[in-house]
Amino acid sequence: MMAHNSVLLSLLITLPFLHLVNGSTFSIMSYGAKADGVTDNSAAFLKAWSAACSASQAATLYVPSGQFLLHPALFSGPCKNSKIIVQVDGNLIASTDYKLYGAAGYIMKFNNVKGLSFQGGYIDGKGSALWACKAGKGNCPYGARSLVFSNSRDITLTGLTSVNSELFHIVIDTCTNVKVDGLKITASSTSPNTDGIHVEQSTGVTITNSNIKTGDDCISIGSGTQNLWIEKIACGPGHGISVGSLGKTANEAGVQNVTVKDVVFTGSTNGLRIKSWARSSTGFAKGIVFDGATMNNVANPIIIDQHYCPNNQGCSNQNSGVKISQVTYNNIKGTSATQVAVDFSCSASAPCQGIKMSNVQLTYKGNPAKASCDHAFGSSSGSVSPPSCLKSSASNRRLLGLTLSAN
Repeated sequence: MMAHNSVLLSLLITLPFLHLVNGSTFSIMSYGAKADGVTDNSAAFLKAWSAACSASQAATLYVPSGQFLLHPALFSGPCKNSKIIVQVDGNLIASTDYKLYGAAGYIMKFNNVKGLSFQGGYIDGKGSALWACKAGKGNCPYGARSLVFSNSRDITLTGLTSVNSELFHIVIDTCTNVKVDGLKITASSTSPNTDGIHVEQSTGVTITNSNIKTGDDCISIGSGTQNLWIEKIACGPGHGISVGSLGKTANEAGVQNVTVKDVVFTGSTNGLRIKSWARSSTGFAKGIVFDGATMNNVANPIIIDQHYCPNNQGCSNQNSGVKISQVTYNNIKGTSATQVAVDFSCSASAPCQGIKMSNVQLTYKGNPAKASCDHAFGSSSGSVSPPSCLKSSASNRRLLGLTLSAN
């Protein structure tokens, strides 16, 4: 009887078509993956994905503990089921040869999937070699994003640690109903374009309970983003939480209904930022609520910059056409690393409208900070320090009247 059981166990382990564990769990090890940190495992990952995606019922793609090197891997749908779990207990490692990712622009990308849950894991983008190339102004590829979700819906991403991405760590592009929770994202404070989480052309995204330290925006919000909720984020170092940059192209979808709540910034260059290119554009940002933020030695705690134009790229009139309106700042406190803690540098051709400030307390070196306003209209209530420099809506109506008369 014992010999019979041994033969049966051997068959279960070795038969190539028995990749199911616990009913519908597909382990990458069953498809030839090697946890040695040097073998490319992209083929094994994609075979396991194909099996999970082809399953008629809920399925799990399983990555056990170990070091798994990955070349670019595209996980495509649609799948036969709308409940796939990617459970990662191991470390996913990029090659130090950044040229391998130049054409694809990503390490892992999930496209056209529904009902995906990505749980746990550790991704090391090995970005330092590319950063050094860029710092030396060498002939470098643009770089790879570590994890991308595109054209997908009903996605959850939880418990992931991402370090040293060549470019953006996490990208959510053209997706609906995405929940991100409990992420740890880290890159050098001098690393270029290493945004923690980037959202664009997406609706119904929630980002919560995450710690982000990068060389660029902790969270960046691109064009076409609607109904975004960000809460309980620790940011810094980095460039803060940024709406934009917007208006790079003349015809661009706007950003609306964004809430940023209960966030902490430490040593970041910006806190709560909205920025747009100094170009003509149909873009806009409206219905933005910043509610509850603590600033710890932040260079620009509150900033709107509508004169963004690195290297003077096509900004002939230095005026942004992006319309910024209905922006609320409530319960913002802490310390500024510069004297101007509130800077509203808005466009002359499209002034900021409907800015509201309440219960703002920002200091500089133990003393009151300053506020600066340019073409910014709105109101303040409660205790606001530095004192608001916003012009009233009535002043704006008079200004618009004069402009129309002149024309």
